[in-house]
Amino acid sequence: MAQRPGWSDGAGPIEVEGGIRARSKRGSIGSTWWSRRFIDILERVCDKGRLSRGRAYARKGQVVSIDLEAGEVRASVQGSRPKPYRVTIRIEAYDEARWSAIEEGIAAQAVHRARLLAGEMPPEIEELFAAMGIDLFPRDLDMDCSCPDWGFPCKHLSAVLYLLAESFDDDPFLVLAWRGRTREQLLGSLAEEPAAGPPAVEDVPFADRLADFYAPGASAHRPEHRPVTVAPGLLPRVFPPPGEVAAPLIEAYRRLETS
Repeated sequence: MAQRPGWSDGAGPIEVEGGIRARSKRGSIGSTWWSRRFIDILERVCDKGRLSRGRAYARKGQVVSIDLEAGEVRASVQGSRPKPYRVTIRIEAYDEARWSAIEEGIAAQAVHRARLLAGEMPPEIEELFAAMGIDLFPRDLDMDCSCPDWGFPCKHLSAVLYLLAESFDDDPFLVLAWRGRTREQLLGSLAEEPAAGPPAVEDVPFADRLADFYAPGASAHRPEHRPVTVAPGLLPRVFPPPGEVAAPLIEAYRRLETS
């Protein structure tokens, strides 16, 4: 008997024209550290068999659409029934006060700030979040699917999770957007935040430091200093004194050589 268009006899899902298809054809999904971090969490807490079927759905192109916004991902996945299933995945989105603190923490780390402004995701950013007592990647996911499947997560949810990881490969800022900060918002705030500058050093005129300029500095590893012997006349040859301080500097050399 001929099948009606848009119907499956239960042997498999209805084929989707123009569905979102995973780039990965076999093996693991996710190629960057941030997408793999997300996948590692999933594979540690979710049923491996359902995740495997979810990968097959993702590679077959059964996901019709995915929309990500602060705290929530909504998707549509075509199964064996005519109407696609509705999938929702929720995490905590951080409020404005929390994000202001995060941005200040990033701005205080010149390397993190520079890499983010360059469009990169530094691995250390996860540690920065952890130091503030918050998570960059979710430990728990609040997930729903309108399908009748038992078990958790179902293959429809799993397919969306894997495609979500691939979207993180393409744009690491989606990880932060899911937490409540878009790329434009974050980079705009970082550009306005004052960068951490070099430590302040007191500017003392050289002439005022002639007496102790060549004095040995303290060291945590060498608490006691051995006497240093300098050959007579060596310092002026190696470090010729500039004309404006020649006389006092030569005298300082002489004292050092005879000390």
